[in-house]
Amino acid sequence: MQIKILGAHNTESATSRLSGLVIDGVLALDAGSLTSGLTIEEQLGLQAVLVTHRHYDHLRDIPALGMTRYLNRKPLPVYALRDVLDTLSAGLLNGEVYPRFTHRPPENPALVFMPVNPGVEFQINSYRVLPVAMPHSVPSAGYLVTGGGGVSVFYTGDTGSGFAEMITGIKPGLIITEVTTPDRYGDDDWSTKHLTPASLEAELGILKQAWGLLPAVVCVHMYAPFEAEIRRELEQAAARLGADIRPAFEGMIINL
Repeated sequence: MQIKILGAHNTESATSRLSGLVIDGVLALDAGSLTSGLTIEEQLGLQAVLVTHRHYDHLRDIPALGMTRYLNRKPLPVYALRDVLDTLSAGLLNGEVYPRFTHRPPENPALVFMPVNPGVEFQINSYRVLPVAMPHSVPSAGYLVTGGGGVSVFYTGDTGSGFAEMITGIKPGLIITEVTTPDRYGDDDWSTKHLTPASLEAELGILKQAWGLLPAVVCVHMYAPFEAEIRRELEQAAARLGADIRPAFEGMIINL
């Protein structure tokens, strides 16, 4: 399994992109950087997109991706909670902001919405996908993706404190999670929505106790101006846990 990080940040600039990654060039998770991070040919090569939640930086590129698939007559399944799909239909793909690619062309729509339910596993070609409810400010689902030979990655999307107890029974080969800000932002309200290095360390401590050994952890969704501070704090957390915790970067390739 090869994973490419398209967007490792929560804001966009000339050097940073919004949330998104691709597995083996065919399975996308979150859509903040699918069109800015992939060529047209690569966009057409996608077999499915999994979206974690309805916030703009995670679903932004679905409409533009829909246009590419529409013009090339290549339908694309979009898997997400019903809450996400309803937001896309009402707010973006509503025929006013952008065309209803869920209905165009009528005989073979460019985008095919596929509702998911936490705890209910499904298959996308050779991949098994398990959605898992994540703590966040809106309904959110992380995804465990298992490929050939049982190789697996769990992607949390945006999450706050409490996500560890949701995945103790999973034990993936890699965790990709968010760390949005440094520890000085880690008050009680913030911790219900996003992670800092300290709150990530607390969650990983729970998982280490449950599993005995932690898998590698890759961190995304960083606020770029604070990245140096976040990196220092992640290094300290990794040393205390004896774990491999790395901040991601745009274009990062991970082979499992």
